[in-house]
This record gives sequence, structure tokens and C-alpha cells, in this order.
Amino acid sequence: MMKSSNSPLYLLPCLLMLLLLPVPSLSADPDSLQDFCVADLNASISINGFPCIPASKVSASDFFFDLSKEGITNTSNLNFSVTPANVLSFPAVNTLGISMNRVDYGPGGLNPPHSHPRATEMGLVVKGRILVGFVTTSNVYYSKVLTRGEIFVIPSGLVHFQKNVGKGKGIVFTSFNSHMPGVVILSTTLFGSQPPMPNEVLTQAFQVDDAVVNSIKSKFGS
Repeated sequence: MMKSSNSPLYLLPCLLMLLLLPVPSLSADPDSLQDFCVADLNASISINGFPCIPASKVSASDFFFDLSKEGITNTSNLNFSVTPANVLSFPAVNTLGISMNRVDYGPGGLNPPHSHPRATEMGLVVKGRILVGFVTTSNVYYSKVLTRGEIFVIPSGLVHFQKNVGKGKGIVFTSFNSHMPGVVILSTTLFGSQPPMPNEVLTQAFQVDDAVVNSIKSKFGS
């Protein structure tokens, strides 16, 4: 006796086919379609990323970048410096879904609360005692003081910071699963945007008066 075509068993091959189909990449950037695509930062056309320079014009030096130099940390009261190796400074990472930063800290240096809208971050402490903290979308705060050889991970888009709590200098190398992770620094975004965010929004959001908002804005040039 033949089984009815309505039997759930006839759905199994279809379900298996769906399970075996390639799943979208879990990286923040799309998968590359060629070996490399060294970015043409001066191209006149604008796309989501950068067009490639011709392979015939690519040289070995395009694939190497120097992060050995110490950054200057005393240019602001934050006492830290970021040396990026993203697509803008290291065009070879274009379309590869990866980039790095070198972050130098003077004593007490702070990489202020910020987020990366397009990437998860992983960091390695090379020198110093670094307090690393982030806040989840449930408003839960996680933190730990890390020393040389320890690593951390910050999920994509979450607000986080790093602060040197040691007596000497600090160095952290960070990596991202995007060639251009982007950065949103909370303080400068809210109080230093151009044109300025309306005071009525900030006073209501932070439950303070105009004088407080104007005082903070004056520190960020807004």
C-alpha cells in the first residue's frame, strides 16, 4: 500500500536540503570574492567599502603595517592614543573583515565610553594594568582589571571603555571583525555634534538644567 503524499516523511528531504544550504557568514563584513582588494582610497566612485586598485599596481609593501611605534598620549586630558590599522590607514584589509588598533595609555589614561557599531572587539593587554568594562543591552555592567597577556572581548555595538589603573604606561592591541568597525564616543556624540543636539533633549534625558548642558558642551566645542 502506497503512503499518502501528505505524510510528514515526504517533507524530510526538503528539510535536509534547507539545513545543508550555506548559511550567511557570521563575520561583520561580507565575504571577499577575491584573494585581496587593496583599497583605492582616492577613487571617485562611492560604494559600501572601497573599490580595488588594479592588481598590477599592488606591491608587497601594501600588505604590511607598523604598529611598533608608541602613540603620543599627552595631547588631551584623556591621556591615551589610538593608532588604527583599519582600511583608511591600511588599505590591504579592504573587504577582508578584519582590522586592528594599538592603544597607548599614560598613567590614568582613559579610552572613554564608546561603541563600535559594525564589529566585535577583542583585545590583548601587552603592558600595564587595564580596567576593561562594558554594559549590556540589559544595563548590566561587566568589568575586570587585566594585566599583561590577558585578553578581553566586547560584543558588537555595546558601550565599553578601558582605563589604565596602573602606575606606569599601558599598551593594548585590539582586533575587530570589520575592516572599518566605526566608533561612537558617547561624550563627543552627545555634547559635541554639529549641528548641536538640542538642549531640551539633553536636559530632559539627563535630568539637569541648561547651565549643566552648556558647561559640558563648552568642553567639546559644541
